[in-house]
Amino acid sequence: MGEKEEMKEMFQELTGFEKKNISLRINGVPASPMQIVQAHTMCEHQSYMRDYVLNDKGDVKEVWFQNITI
Repeated sequence: MGEKEEMKEMFQELTGFEKKNISLRINGVPASPMQIVQAHTMCEHQSYMRDYVLNDKGDVKEVWFQNITI
């Protein structure tokens, strides 16, 4: 799978989270699915780690993308 297809899948996944009212953040700042995908494509030398924040029932309530240094 090419990078373009991967980014399309990521956008669809994040849009699904957004439709379920799951908050999306990048480096602690609220972000849209498009902003997160653009950050991944524009910053080739950076990596992002996903952090899933759960509510009391164990359901995902937020997805955070944290910039990490490799």
